[in-house]
Amino acid sequence: MKGTRLEDKAPNDPAMSAKPGPMAMPKRRVGPAPNAAGAGVAAAGGDGAAQLPTRKPAGRARARRRHFGLMLSFLLIVALPVAAAGIYLFAIADDQYATRVGFSVRKEETSTAIEILGGITQLAGTGSNDTDILFEYIQSANMVRAVNGKVDLVAAYSRDNDPFFALGEDTRIEALTDYWNTMVDVYFDRSSGLIEIRVRAFTPEEALAIAEAIRSESTRTINALSETAREDATRYAREELDKAIERLKVARSAITAFRTKNQIVDPEADIQGRMGLLNTLQAELADALIELDLLRQNSRADDPRIVQGERRVDVIRNRIRAERARFSEDSESSQEQEAYSQIVSQYEALAVDRKFAEEAYVAALAGFDAATAAAQRQSLYLATFVEPELAETAEYPRRWVILLTLLGALLTGWIILAMIYYSLRDRR
Repeated sequence: MKGTRLEDKAPNDPAMSAKPGPMAMPKRRVGPAPNAAGAGVAAAGGDGAAQLPTRKPAGRARARRRHFGLMLSFLLIVALPVAAAGIYLFAIADDQYATRVGFSVRKEETSTAIEILGGITQLAGTGSNDTDILFEYIQSANMVRAVNGKVDLVAAYSRDNDPFFALGEDTRIEALTDYWNTMVDVYFDRSSGLIEIRVRAFTPEEALAIAEAIRSESTRTINALSETAREDATRYAREELDKAIERLKVARSAITAFRTKNQIVDPEADIQGRMGLLNTLQAELADALIELDLLRQNSRADDPRIVQGERRVDVIRNRIRAERARFSEDSESSQEQEAYSQIVSQYEALAVDRKFAEEAYVAALAGFDAATAAAQRQSLYLATFVEPELAETAEYPRRWVILLTLLGALLTGWIILAMIYYSLRDRR
């Protein structure tokens, strides 16, 4: 049997050149048959004995320092805070009781007798929403002050053994307002105008007392807003009415002063009386002239009756002249008193002022009545649809919700930090 020399084999075989020696023989690899690619490579070498290079098997996994650091970070960032929070929530934190109250602002639509009889239309309403105002007021420091005057909030919210959920040592109004907004939750539905309030406290009695105080103060606020709306609606009308009354008083006072000065109650009536007197004197003068003419025709020139008749005619004429002089500024009596024409002119001016003042007063009074009727229709009131009741079960703090939320947040943060660390390590 012929032997085969080693030199006749593939001279470049890695297996042969790896460990040279006189009797170096290639070792066959025991295992599954090579795939098609391996078979092709072997065929290309010209001999099926050529094989792929083998890899060194991986060593046994060992814990390294970075693994211990990762576990330590998990304990510090996730496990210990969650354990501490669980101990605090279930062993230290006090129970909290919740009381709910719900109400809405309603406007009373009424019709007054003046509107029914006179058909007075409604005045334009205000642009602000009273429910929005109440919603903001409940969360303000003014509400906190008002409720604190009825319920001692500092004593109700202070707990020595619960520093996290209770009110701290800072009891100023700003800190108390911030804590108030964490314990009093206000929900407002703008589409329906409903307000629901959830009040939390450490005892059910305190929660109920605070809820009742909130409703009472809200009712007072709505009544104040309603009163303000009525006052705004009638303020300008009342001012106009006061001005009209004052103007009418001045006009009447001027008429009274004129009558006192001139001793004439009504110059128009006085003129009519004087005109009647002139008419009477004119008639008597005509009668006297007729009688004088008859005497002159039937008697002698030296008849005493003619002289008497002439004197009578002269007296009547002088009287008529004197009465007419009172209507003229050129009369002799103008030095003692004003001309009668000026008196009449003054009275007419005063009468016109009084007439305008009376008409302005009537118009202002009608406007005030209309404003009052409209203001009565703007009456607001607080309608409660959820009455506050005494709580029987402590619903807060929600321990499992807080604990699971904290666990999820810390675990997510720890995972992100770990990914960042390995990402930076792989870039080295």
